[in-house]
Amino acid sequence: MTDQQPPRLAQGREHVVATVDEIPPGTHKLVPIGRHGVGVYNVNGTYYAIANYCPHEGGPLCSGRARGRNVVDADVPGDAVMVRDMEFIFCPWHQWGFELATGTTAVKPEWSIRTYPVRVVGDDVVVQA
Repeated sequence: MTDQQPPRLAQGREHVVATVDEIPPGTHKLVPIGRHGVGVYNVNGTYYAIANYCPHEGGPLCSGRARGRNVVDADVPGDAVMVRDMEFIFCPWHQWGFELATGTTAVKPEWSIRTYPVRVVGDDVVVQA
């Protein structure tokens, strides 16, 4: 018995990648679109899709953790607080953080990740990638 990968989906099209039940809030699904795949994230009912490729050194970005980001707040113990929980993805290789909605990073703003339009049609999650 061989271990077969699902076929890669062609780029430049709309793809039904899941039902809304398959990607509940706080989770994501990696789908085989293009060379590296596309991660589809559900952040409190809003869906985002990003390329599974970190521009820093080519790491598998969607294997990283989705979380918020820390900002300075002198009024709390430790002088920092996490905001916008689950709206950023952090590469597992070097912890570069990218905003899921825009693909931008504070580490090196000229390097961003590919984002793709996502919409929900009935119960289907549709990505244009």
